[in-house]
Amino acid sequence: MKATLQSVLSSVSQVNTPKPETVTEKTLSTKMATQRSGSARKRVVIVGAGFAGLYAAKKLKSANVDVLLIDKNNYHTFQPLLYQVATSALNPDEIAHSVRATFRNQKNFDFLQGTVKSVDWTEKEVLLSNSDTISFDYLILATGAIYNDFGVEGVQDNAFFLKALQDAVNLRSHILERFEEANKNPEKLDDGLVNVVIVGGGPTGVEMAGALSELYTNVLRKDFPKLDFVKANIILVEQTNSLLGQYSEGSGSYANDSLEKMGVDLRLGESVTSVTPTSVTLASGEVIPSHTLVWAAGVRAHPLAEALNIELTRGFRIAVDADLSIPTKHNAFVAGDLAGATDKDGNLLPQLCPVAIQQGSHVAKQIIADLNGKARKDFSYFDKGSMAIVGRNAGIAEMSPQLGGIKLRGFIGWLAWLFLHIVYLVGFQNRFLVLSNWFYSYISRDRHARLIMRVSSDTETDVDEASQKQATA
Repeated sequence: MKATLQSVLSSVSQVNTPKPETVTEKTLSTKMATQRSGSARKRVVIVGAGFAGLYAAKKLKSANVDVLLIDKNNYHTFQPLLYQVATSALNPDEIAHSVRATFRNQKNFDFLQGTVKSVDWTEKEVLLSNSDTISFDYLILATGAIYNDFGVEGVQDNAFFLKALQDAVNLRSHILERFEEANKNPEKLDDGLVNVVIVGGGPTGVEMAGALSELYTNVLRKDFPKLDFVKANIILVEQTNSLLGQYSEGSGSYANDSLEKMGVDLRLGESVTSVTPTSVTLASGEVIPSHTLVWAAGVRAHPLAEALNIELTRGFRIAVDADLSIPTKHNAFVAGDLAGATDKDGNLLPQLCPVAIQQGSHVAKQIIADLNGKARKDFSYFDKGSMAIVGRNAGIAEMSPQLGGIKLRGFIGWLAWLFLHIVYLVGFQNRFLVLSNWFYSYISRDRHARLIMRVSSDTETDVDEASQKQATA
């Protein structure tokens, strides 16, 4: 169903030396260790350039520390808009921003491209995939989450996930390739060649279904006028009996009605039992012919959590104290999707961007408090509400009870969603490009990013690692 994906590791750096020489990450880490040994400033190592990692680093801008952020990619990805890359609405570089560019004016910041595999708690060092080590005084773990296949047969090998830029580009290319194939061999439409099954009725699944419906109806129908679009189906499968389960009942019904009007085939109260490259089998026994499965049914913590020899909680998230530090390791914090933080009722906090942003800022504040000899504070999540977009002029925005509990649906909810995502998008140029493309798409009903290309992805590697760890647990 999808091309084999390979992980990419890149680690090339340069230093000024009297004679030209090849410099590897090993010499770079040695240099970093030397610089630290001669400095009285504490070093804060942040693992992960997601929302939590970025906001933690920003909060430490004026602190008397050296900040080192480590990530396998040299950019931050705005994950809430990955589905728009996958549905040809945006280009990948419009929702990603260079880490170094983001922190260009932060003098105490440095970046290292690499993959952290484990932590030596005794020596206070992180171990990279190439066996290099980086020492730390404080550690912030913020590697995020990957999709959880829940052990469903065939998902790992045949599904598409939306956790990385490469995933979105490959899914877009895969869908467009299916249409090109159907144009050459129309008889394959009966085999479900251009059918797309989306599993999971949360915000990602709903937004993906709506965006795909608009792509099929407004764009691909014109690109491929000879194809019978009656045989081009978008099926959304949700295990519960309603969409957007964490939203109000009214919002779930609104999403349901909107998607049905857009031609999306909803299968509520259904679950997937197995997947092949050309079919999806439901618990009811129905077999849906489809060459494309998008898995948005749930997430689990990044597999790094299982390599740290520390206590884990549900979803393989790391157990944390009230201040988000790791129990017995008070110089180490966890933020974002990796953290097993709970609310006042003991329920795990949702793995959402607003939670990650607030937690990233919080852990930085606790480090600053330590440096100033002040007491740490417990983390308390301030829920501002939730948003989702179904399609053109169809959005949902629910304010939290603390903000009045206002519920906006339709055009006003759509505008609220657009505004919030532009505000949180990193980089002025990205904001300008995304806003311009949204305006173009709204006026023309066209999608400009309909290019077929394949890129390597790290998601499959992460999922493979997680499966191996579960198998040996």
